[in-house]
Amino acid sequence: MAHAVRDRTLDGPHGPLGVRTYAPADGARVGLVWAHGGGFAGGDLDMPEAHWVAGQLADRGIAVVSVDYALAPVPAGWTMPPAGHTRERVHYPLASEEVGFAFAWALSSGLADGPWALGGASAGANLATGAALRLVHTGGPVPALVVLAYPTLQAVQPPADAELRALLAAQPDADRFGADVVRTMYENYLGGPLDAADAYAIPGIATTAQLMGFPPVLMINGEADELRMSGEAFARSLAAAGVAVDAVTERGTQHGHLNRPAEPAASLSIERIAARLHTLSPGDTSMR
Repeated sequence: MAHAVRDRTLDGPHGPLGVRTYAPADGARVGLVWAHGGGFAGGDLDMPEAHWVAGQLADRGIAVVSVDYALAPVPAGWTMPPAGHTRERVHYPLASEEVGFAFAWALSSGLADGPWALGGASAGANLATGAALRLVHTGGPVPALVVLAYPTLQAVQPPADAELRALLAAQPDADRFGADVVRTMYENYLGGPLDAADAYAIPGIATTAQLMGFPPVLMINGEADELRMSGEAFARSLAAAGVAVDAVTERGTQHGHLNRPAEPAASLSIERIAARLHTLSPGDTSMR
């Protein structure tokens, strides 16, 4: 299915906010607001995890709004590709609030007739989760579904279990999200200590009471990915709060497989996401 791509600049909550919209040629019944990954400090709308993912979903009849959210500073010692924009680098909560703003904008954009979902990959999945939680608590428009691809949701995540540790030992290039790396990533994103962070910044610390009313979740974790422990722990927390969660592990994958379209698992995950989005009903996006 053909689709039209358009770059737009919104009057965002912290100044101009870039989004890229993907509109199926025959119209869309359902939409998705999507945030790429990059450790909070990298990534852009042209990376496959943003552009390829959005185009694939648009080809399956889903309208997509890809968000060019503000990035955090690059941590000392990290090497990151140049970002696709030259905005000032900032700390939490700007990126999270921009993702939530883009979701609210999408509802009245006319790009889709029916319900809207919110999602992202890796650090973008964190932003989508925090934004959705904020919308639940503030009575804003709540997504019909939250789509999380290999999310990072805890700054101090559980250690890898024996099965995952064996997978990482067999694939040393996949073993790149140890405790020190993740902690540095979050401290850099926050611009301060972890103990000052709220659940919108680190959704994995949300209590059962805070998660009440959270929308249904589709979570796709990488197999040889230490961040899987973070995703699985959050899925258990959601289930304890009565949230409908479909958490799957995409076999044969390392972290970030949606950024590698040549891998068969990337297309398999796209099919999972598209199929779930097409099950949404018109009344699923609501005010709380």
